[in-house]
Amino acid sequence: MKILEITNVDFALYHFLHPLMRRLRADGHDVVGACADGPLLAPVRADGFRVETVAMARSFSPVAQARALWALVRLIRRERPDIVHAHMPISGLLARFAAWLCGVPCVAYTCHGFLFNQPGRVSRRMLALVLEWLAGRVTGTYLTVSHEEARDARRLGIHRHATAIGNGRDGTLFRPDVATRERVRAELGAGAGDVVILAVSRLVRHKGYPELLAAMRDVPGAVLWIAGERLPTDHGPDMADLMARAQAELGPRLRCLGYRADVADLMAAADIFVLPSHFEGLPMTVIEAMLCGLPVVGSDIRGIREQVVTGRTGYLVPAGNATALAAALGRLAHSAERRHAMGAAGRARALDLFSQDAVLARTCALLVQGARRQGCESWPPIS
Repeated sequence: MKILEITNVDFALYHFLHPLMRRLRADGHDVVGACADGPLLAPVRADGFRVETVAMARSFSPVAQARALWALVRLIRRERPDIVHAHMPISGLLARFAAWLCGVPCVAYTCHGFLFNQPGRVSRRMLALVLEWLAGRVTGTYLTVSHEEARDARRLGIHRHATAIGNGRDGTLFRPDVATRERVRAELGAGAGDVVILAVSRLVRHKGYPELLAAMRDVPGAVLWIAGERLPTDHGPDMADLMARAQAELGPRLRCLGYRADVADLMAAADIFVLPSHFEGLPMTVIEAMLCGLPVVGSDIRGIREQVVTGRTGYLVPAGNATALAAALGRLAHSAERRHAMGAAGRARALDLFSQDAVLARTCALLVQGARRQGCESWPPIS
């Protein structure tokens, strides 16, 4: 079958969809990607995939979204895929409506988080819910990365057969590694006795950076490494001023590393992973950190609370609460024994629940089953 994988930006296609595309290709399918242009498409294309670029807009701008919808309609009419598999909230809506307009036999969607569950104006959240409900009417195979979102989709009547597939990462790539730990810590100037807290995410407010940087004032024995950058399409206030003030206050205890392709190495070198987000789907970085044997401190929100068992593999704290965040980080920073025990329990849990091979196999099987159920070979003739 020919499968068109559609998402919003190159970051998402490379980090989230590329492994799925490789698995679908290995199963004998013709796989094409589509998203906004960006530098992270280069390694995907180097891997032999064709990726078509579409001017996606991560906003509710009617004009920008109408242009993106029309571009997707033209792309789908040209490609004539058997399956359109859409991802991410806004690009997922547009891709499904475009596929429906084009008469694609099988329309699939993987929900990585609902806009109506995110903080914001009530009117915007209600609009997001209505649009998601309408898109659910034209979606044959409806997948979610978290169990809570699958339950939400069924409860709210968005799709009665919404199925949670989870997320997964490769436990042979993300793993504890003593040699890598020593090398990276030496490169980044961390001493043998330093407790390194690692954060890996885009530099946007809803990832909880204001709270994290405030919390670090009360964890004096620890160093914070931040790996990530702000995408050109990200919304909200720029973090540059906040980071600059924190750098002046924390000095060498804060290292802003920018975008890194060696996240597995950074995690092998760290002691604690932190993700104090305000909302998430089922974050890959938490899985990666658990596989690397790191205890995780995260917000008690959808997605993260399906991953972290508080008190056993890390700690869950209220989102937006810098005091609780500092207390959890401090408990781990002051006890190597607790860090090692929780990290070992986290790796065992991740290997059991978040295996990349298992998640990809389940996703591919559900896509194929859905296509067979919907008669994917029944493409209408070209008009």
